[in-house]
Amino acid sequence: MQPVKLEIQLEENLNGKPSVAKLDGKLALETVSQFLQTMRPNAAPNLVLDMSGVAFLDSAGVGALVQLFVHRRNQSQKFALAALTPQGLAVMQVAGLLKLMPVFGTVAEASQL
Repeated sequence: MQPVKLEIQLEENLNGKPSVAKLDGKLALETVSQFLQTMRPNAAPNLVLDMSGVAFLDSAGVGALVQLFVHRRNQSQKFALAALTPQGLAVMQVAGLLKLMPVFGTVAEASQL
């Protein structure tokens, strides 16, 4: 069995647009620690998570997204999810988080933060 991986590519924008973090892989129990260690120190005022490459999202991943959302809100920083896969969108809907977190269909829409 292959190890579960999550790659995070951060594109920082200094022209007033949000920074974008592109996630590729699985946001699951095995990767949430690395995800939070990488994303929590990000001090960008506006951050968009491009979720189009997330092949699998589980409850631990949802918990990590909530933790990051709350952490950023407490720091007066904005946060949005963009381009969720159908599986990711279903998990977020079942968790009741589509009304809590800003979710956009595309990164371009989310960049209007």
